[in-house]
Amino acid sequence: MLLKTRKRLLASAITSMLIATGVSAEPNKGGDIIVTYQNDVATLDPAIGYDWQNWSMIKSLFDGLMDYDPGTTDLRTDLAESYLLSEDGKTYTFKLRKGVTFHNGREMTAEDVKYSLERTANPDTKSPGAGFFSPIVGYDAVAAGETTELAGVTVIDDYTVAIELTAPNATFLHVMGLNFASVVPKEAVEEYGEDFGKHPVGTGAYELADWTLGQKLTFEKNDDYFRDGVPYVDTITFEIGQEPLVALQRLERDEVDIAGDGIPPAKFLQFKNDPRFQDLMVTGNQLHTGYLTLNVTMPPLDDLKVRQAINMAINKDRIVRIINGRATPANQPLPPAMPGYDEDYEGFSFDPEAARSLLAEAGYPDGFETELFVMNTDPQPRIAQAMQQDLANIGITANIRSLAQANVIAAGGVKDQAPMIWSGGMAWIADFPDPSNFWGPILGCDGAVPGGWNWAWYCNEELDALGAKADAMADPDRQEERAELWGSVFTQAMDDAPWVPIFNEQRVTVHSKRMGGDDALYVDPVHVPVNYDYIWVK
Repeated sequence: MLLKTRKRLLASAITSMLIATGVSAEPNKGGDIIVTYQNDVATLDPAIGYDWQNWSMIKSLFDGLMDYDPGTTDLRTDLAESYLLSEDGKTYTFKLRKGVTFHNGREMTAEDVKYSLERTANPDTKSPGAGFFSPIVGYDAVAAGETTELAGVTVIDDYTVAIELTAPNATFLHVMGLNFASVVPKEAVEEYGEDFGKHPVGTGAYELADWTLGQKLTFEKNDDYFRDGVPYVDTITFEIGQEPLVALQRLERDEVDIAGDGIPPAKFLQFKNDPRFQDLMVTGNQLHTGYLTLNVTMPPLDDLKVRQAINMAINKDRIVRIINGRATPANQPLPPAMPGYDEDYEGFSFDPEAARSLLAEAGYPDGFETELFVMNTDPQPRIAQAMQQDLANIGITANIRSLAQANVIAAGGVKDQAPMIWSGGMAWIADFPDPSNFWGPILGCDGAVPGGWNWAWYCNEELDALGAKADAMADPDRQEERAELWGSVFTQAMDDAPWVPIFNEQRVTVHSKRMGGDDALYVDPVHVPVNYDYIWVK
């Protein structure tokens, strides 16, 4: 540790001299940064962690077989040096990089890959991501507690692992890029047991140097990281318990480098209009759409014309203004950052007069009364009120039920309880950049179950079948065709109008003037919210 510290001090001194003489190259190496968050970190165990705050932290500590090019949704190999897909599309054979070491100094091998996948799939681990591994042969037996071994995962030699699937699955490489597929050392998991999440050991660009619960975490650069040249920053200190407004005030005083919770709505216009921060604010798209669900099983919303009328009644531009323009109006379920998004699709136009005519055709010339469920945290109730006014304009009386997030989610999971739900603050953010993950849980038949997230209770078996056909296109040469097929699934679903897609909200953050790196790294769509491995200090 002393040697590492002295080496870093020397590197920092050299960097400082280069900057002073005006010959520094970009990006610079070295430096220490501070990132603030309001909430504490629950765990850094990649098999367990599943929230936006710890997601990118875990990605900086661990690696999987696959990952994404920084700031993009483009897949690339990670711990895998290469892979081959069998002719039947069911077996992936991964060649691992040699010489990759865990933070404890031991070399990572194919046995670690097998152990890590089986650990996440094991119900004793209680991983919220275990189901992602269901395509692997033998998963059902592991999930049932009949065995701890995934029959489809075979160690061929120290640097080769084969994974057999029950059927061709084009999403599988994305699954191997999820945190849940991160490779961990068995000995460290066994040493710390349930506390492994507080003592994480991975192969990542950073390693955990210190964790004072409820106060701060410190990540230290992994000098032995297998990717040459990264990370750039020496240490990252995550300060916990910082109110977002206080964090922004500290950032203004150059005491904080990244406000992890972003810019609260109340401060957005101030920062947007302040010349000092215009070059420091970063806006990026998310794998997310805000939508109003229309329960297709509850009268009168079971009538297509009624749902079409509601789609034409909502003024989306006005709703975008409520959140200070931090979104773009949506016309389809898929967000623009997702493969398969149809740029030519027009959707339903805002046309209250046509909406009133449709209601009359459906037998409701005087409208009707219904309920609109919404999370009770600002600005969601204000958005619901805007929808309420738009619906009143065509004769629909929508009584607002403003409840805690958990209660709204619970109501959506009961088939005949919530006619309409505004998804704000709860909308699905895709686990990986593939349209299949945006269909099954929230629009597919599998999600239209008690406790599910398909709050429209929409089930179109023909579109489910088209989605399954698309997912069977595992051939890399067919991915453009596959994306187009998936896109058609979503636009055809809009023919049934189970949703009113409202907007695609953008993530806005701000960093200090000394931070460098592409803007996309600060709103990374996969390393949410920040790709810490590639940012640097000027």
